[in-house]
Amino acid sequence: MLDKLESILDRYEEVENLLSDPEISGNYSRVEELSKEHASLKQLALLSREYKKILSGMEEARILSGDESDREIAELARDELSNLSDKKNLFELKLRKALIPKDPNDNKNVIMEIRAGTGGEEAGLFVSDLFRMYSRLAQRNGWKAEIINSNETGLGSIKEMVFQIKGKGAYSRLKHEIGGHRVQRIPVTESAGRIHTSAATVAVLPEAEEIDVEVKSEDLNIDIFHSSGHGGQNVQKVATAVRITHTPTGITAVCQDERSQFKNKEKAMAVLRSRILDKEIQRQQKERSDSRRSQVGSGDRSERIRTYNFPQDRVTDHRVNVTKHNLEQVLDGDLNDIIDSLIEVEQAENLEMAGM
Repeated sequence: MLDKLESILDRYEEVENLLSDPEISGNYSRVEELSKEHASLKQLALLSREYKKILSGMEEARILSGDESDREIAELARDELSNLSDKKNLFELKLRKALIPKDPNDNKNVIMEIRAGTGGEEAGLFVSDLFRMYSRLAQRNGWKAEIINSNETGLGSIKEMVFQIKGKGAYSRLKHEIGGHRVQRIPVTESAGRIHTSAATVAVLPEAEEIDVEVKSEDLNIDIFHSSGHGGQNVQKVATAVRITHTPTGITAVCQDERSQFKNKEKAMAVLRSRILDKEIQRQQKERSDSRRSQVGSGDRSERIRTYNFPQDRVTDHRVNVTKHNLEQVLDGDLNDIIDSLIEVEQAENLEMAGM
């Protein structure tokens, strides 16, 4: 591990020198690239420097502990050696975790898509519940949620909801929400008091930047239309809704939430790029799935990951066998404990796969 840490420190110092080079400072894209690399190496570099200090201190203490000409100093050195040994073990664990290859998309904003599954109108109400849950989670974590497009089917019932969450590390935590969500409850329209099971699927896409995905203007088919509304004075008199189709892949994105055609086009392009990037990520994951199947789940969107049971006030995450009896709080965005459990399992799996 020491050789790896030395190479990381060397590269970190090299990047620092490059960032202070006047010849590079004028190249914006190169500076941006180096700044990202510097940020990604910083934690490891600081841990590595501290770890090397601990090893150096242990070597000095080891020498002093064997010097019987001054028994008091030798005894103090042995105590110091014991303390440094415990500290060394702690730092080795931190370093092993820090050395796990990072998902390059972890710090990105996300595009989330929630779609009603089986269950008719009740499934549409569940989509509304899930959207509120993620909006409240965003508030708790200091993120910002913005609706991009929604397809309402009735009072409070939503067939599809597409929205963006902006915030540091949003994808690193929300990517664990990918999959099938199931709700068990008595619908308000159920006169016999029977429990119904409904479902919704959640997709989480890292928001792609222009440098992540190349989309040629000649490959786009853009349609402008009137956004759907509920009538009255809120109906748009000018066509502002935008539908963009990427002809090589057939991927389509729609945005009609903004009153400005320009803003709708901007948001639709963000969704389109993210869907194209997600398709490539899915392809790469499929290629690696036989050798890298995580305990946290494959990311298959048809996989049932969590059940929300109203009669038992229970939320169960099936990937880590975590059950919480605080359904109301979870649906109010109190999800961080469950997400932390998923991340811990993912890290342990990655450590095992990396042989650390």
